Amino acid sequence: MHGRPRKPPTPEEEKANDIKASKLRALQSQFLQFHHDQIYTKEALEVCAKLVESNPEYIPAWNYRKLAVERIVSQLESDSESDPDAIKAIFREELKVTERALAKNYKSYGAWYHRKWVLRKGHSSIDRELELLKLFLGQDTRNFHAWNYRRFVAQLKNRSDEEELQFTTDMINGNFSNYSAWHNRSVLLSHLLENKVEGYFPKEKVLTEENDLVHQALFTDPHDQSGWFYHHWLLNQIVKIETPLLVYTWPPPGSNLKVSVDGCLDDSLPLSPITSFHLKTGQIPVVLYFSEAVEGVNSSTITLESSIHDTNTELIWSPLSTNNSGRAQAWVTHLSFPEEKFHFSQANPVKVTIGHSEGIKSISGFTLSHPTYFEFIVYLRTTAPHHADLQSLDMITWGDENFHTYEVHPKESSQLKLSDPLKSSDDNGSMAYRWNAETITSGYCSKIGKLTLARLLTALDAMISYDKTLESKEVVHFEEVLELYSDLVKLDPPHSQFYKDEHSLVLLQQLTSNPESFLRHCYNYRDPSPSRNICLRLCNLSLSRIGSVKQLLWIQMLDLSHNQLRSIEGLEAMQLLSCLNLSNNKIGSFSALEPLKQLQSLRALNISNNEIGAHSVGTRRYLCSSPLSHTAGSDWNFGEFAIDGIDFTNYWEAFSIFKDLKLTQLEIIGNVVAGEKIKLFLVKVMPALRWLDGVELQ
Repeated sequence: MHGRPRKPPTPEEEKANDIKASKLRALQSQFLQFHHDQIYTKEALEVCAKLVESNPEYIPAWNYRKLAVERIVSQLESDSESDPDAIKAIFREELKVTERALAKNYKSYGAWYHRKWVLRKGHSSIDRELELLKLFLGQDTRNFHAWNYRRFVAQLKNRSDEEELQFTTDMINGNFSNYSAWHNRSVLLSHLLENKVEGYFPKEKVLTEENDLVHQALFTDPHDQSGWFYHHWLLNQIVKIETPLLVYTWPPPGSNLKVSVDGCLDDSLPLSPITSFHLKTGQIPVVLYFSEAVEGVNSSTITLESSIHDTNTELIWSPLSTNNSGRAQAWVTHLSFPEEKFHFSQANPVKVTIGHSEGIKSISGFTLSHPTYFEFIVYLRTTAPHHADLQSLDMITWGDENFHTYEVHPKESSQLKLSDPLKSSDDNGSMAYRWNAETITSGYCSKIGKLTLARLLTALDAMISYDKTLESKEVVHFEEVLELYSDLVKLDPPHSQFYKDEHSLVLLQQLTSNPESFLRHCYNYRDPSPSRNICLRLCNLSLSRIGSVKQLLWIQMLDLSHNQLRSIEGLEAMQLLSCLNLSNNKIGSFSALEPLKQLQSLRALNISNNEIGAHSVGTRRYLCSSPLSHTAGSDWNFGEFAIDGIDFTNYWEAFSIFKDLKLTQLEIIGNVVAGEKIKLFLVKVMPALRWLDGVELQ
């Protein structure tokens, strides 16, 4: 039981256990014979009763009792002279059997399920069940089986959520250390708030009262975790935005987008690394980034007006996510342009509109109710070489000597800024955000107390960022939050990885939301003059998790080397990314690189000196299609990539990641898997590859 060391049984205990097992085997043998022969006599039921009372977890015996009762009741109901009380007596006996079984093991799933089955037949007193539950909860107030059964009984009796909520209040007042009561309270309160039941609206009033209640528990015993868990749930209710919002986009609203299809730009318009780039495919990605994962983003819910878009090509919106749920925070479509449209002499406006759309829904079921639109202007160019862009350079090298401190050019100073969240036409949210901020700031010395304080301060900063009435939205508590997570790594080593991940998210949020700190990590690659060749260098920061990429949708060159990354989930939203350095991290398998499959602009990738191949089992293997699967990977043409002496199936993970990428440069050296065979395989899979591990291919 949960950390208690087992003691070897004494000889007397071993002898008693042998006798008990012998009797149980005899009962089980006798029962199985009755079951096989479909004998449902009184004697057979008594044998079955003894069996479930001795071993309540023996599910076949409970199933047998259901069959026996249904057979007997059916016979009685077909007899017009039968006594109605006889049927009730049968079900009363079933309840007694479950009570004796629960006395043996009150956590028996089979016994509780059988009792529910009996009650559904409608021949038993529900009031008696509530009295029995008081007895069970009196013996163990945290018995989650009993709480689950109470929810079932309350539904049968049509007890209101308000009545059940009062019951949880009474139980909590009797003992604050009652996790199950707090949990049941969260379930009930969610229903009441969602349905806006009288007395439970507005939300601000109810959650303020709940905040006061849980604070009583926390101050009574700061080291008990029950109240803290409810506090975490309550915090999520306070800070969450009930309707999803469009918070960031690329291209940025109001931007002048300078686009070339040959890597050539001039100074006829102010250049900015955010809005100056070139295309290889004649398509511009448009990325929508929402406040939470949504579904339903398509051409019927999003309207796009453009004089330059090829109207013969239907816009298809795709979720940028590593799972197949159909939901994502970031969605992308591509605007394609006919060649005759490429000239600088004309401004080509593009307008994207998201109206009151019930088709776009969050995972919580809320719809996008705030109409939003944004515009940007596109200038297209195909001639007059000026200077090389990232993708037309020779091999990318990541040494410090190739990077120069970035200095903002006067022409781009007005454009190189970190965008605020998009504003919708609804300005009624500021009061709610202010209430949220005041509520969550109203003895955090234990581990869970420190964790809660870190979440409180993070939530407060989030509320500040959404308050439209504030001029300054700077993240002000990040240093304190980072210190709290650093303390937790030392205080709670078993969960240190979780705290490191949270530390990384807070650090990245601070770096990307503060222009001054952000620019300190921006560098020009090689030639300081072309401002568009900007690299964001987030090296040596001990990052273990990626986050806050919504501010980085314009980045084309990213250096995440010398960190502690095991996953790169989140990078899939950075659709302009062409050069990526992941060297000297802790990536353990090719399948951990799943987000790369959605980065169609990626040309240079460095994954050297990681741990790919060092682990016998990849914990993220489920993300990749396997050639052994009946469905996944069924469209793979293995024969096309056949190489003498190489077993293709050994590299199916690598194939899944790289088969659709158009890499021209790859560094893989320093991984266990980086042998000559896989290099031959990768060259075969990626025919556009020009450099491998720093060597130009012939």
